[in-house]
Amino acid sequence: MISNVSTPLIGVVDTAVVGQIPDAAYIGAAAIGGLIFTFVFWGFGFLRMGTTGLTAQALGSGDVAEVATVLCRSLLIALAAGILLIVLQWPIRESAFAAVHASTRVEGLARGYFDIRIWAAPATLANYALLGWFIGLGRTGIGLILQLILNLTNMALDMLFVLGFGWDVRGVALGTLMAEVCAAAVGIAIAMRHMRAMGGHWSTRRIFMPAQLKRSFSVNGDIMIRTLALIAAFLWFASQGARQGDVALAANSILLQFISVGAYFLDGFAFATEALVGRAIGAAHRTGLTGAVKMTTAWAAGVALLVSAALLWLGPWLIDCLTVDLAARAAARTYLPWAAGAPLLGVWAFQLDGIFIGATQTADMRNAMLMSLGIFLAAWWLLRPLGNHGLWAAFYVHYLARTASLVRYYPKLVRAVPA
Repeated sequence: MISNVSTPLIGVVDTAVVGQIPDAAYIGAAAIGGLIFTFVFWGFGFLRMGTTGLTAQALGSGDVAEVATVLCRSLLIALAAGILLIVLQWPIRESAFAAVHASTRVEGLARGYFDIRIWAAPATLANYALLGWFIGLGRTGIGLILQLILNLTNMALDMLFVLGFGWDVRGVALGTLMAEVCAAAVGIAIAMRHMRAMGGHWSTRRIFMPAQLKRSFSVNGDIMIRTLALIAAFLWFASQGARQGDVALAANSILLQFISVGAYFLDGFAFATEALVGRAIGAAHRTGLTGAVKMTTAWAAGVALLVSAALLWLGPWLIDCLTVDLAARAAARTYLPWAAGAPLLGVWAFQLDGIFIGATQTADMRNAMLMSLGIFLAAWWLLRPLGNHGLWAAFYVHYLARTASLVRYYPKLVRAVPA
């Protein structure tokens, strides 16, 4: 939980740093730029999720060689995908800004952010693979160290470049790039040392074994489609907020930072679920599977209640910390109850994601998320007359659809594991 919650603090600090400039356009630019990279990079979120499930199952079955090989495959995919993103940066940039209807000023600032941060792609994707591997091993302490290196370095560089050197959103992007490279270098060094201690090793023959490659590509392909559908919903949310003006965009961006922190905090339980469920399935132990699900879900639900209460109570103060723009502050307060209630609905979807990732039942996840995206868009269309309140209500419908669609597949997942 601690390592995971540090991730969205990058976005919070980015928002807080540029929020000290008394112009809502800077917050909007940082939000749009960050959201584009969330969409682009989390399209490769399978490097975290798929690696966790495959590693946990290999560990549960006692196959140390496959544990090592999973990391190698993931790092090779991360390197190739990162280079491809850099090569294709022009069409990615133009397509992204064509989809997000921001003001001319916001778009200009966000383009400067994009042109710098895209060069972090190989390091960012490598960090996904490394974090997934360590979570799959149950070595979340190492994951915490890597996340702290990434996030504390990013925070320090943001403040230096923006508040010290006056580089606005370009300083935010450069700080993130340098922090990602630093964390990836440290993570690979730790992984090599840990692998030697386990007695694992890489084998070219095993890395390119047809059966294992086929399974890996199947799992990762499903997760990629599922993740793109999820991020499409967030991109649509931001795009519709941008259509309502810079103030509404800034307010929604601030509140989405709150939701992101809460979601990543609760995802700590989902990540634990992934590792425990993966091990139970690798060991063909149904009782271990159901026990892990019950334990982690009960704790997650209790913490979700506390997170929502904290957001409702501390929200006004946090909004003031993140921006000095009076119009953005007022708008964010208006929609704060929507953000505060989100963890109570989202926790069930997060837990189900963890269960299905650990079980590598990724085709069901893919189908459920595509269905949920369709329901979200239909809800948004019906609720358009309510303006920004209608947009937030559609966001809630999306959470409910994610939960209902995965619950439907859960009994089949349990029955597939030997009693």
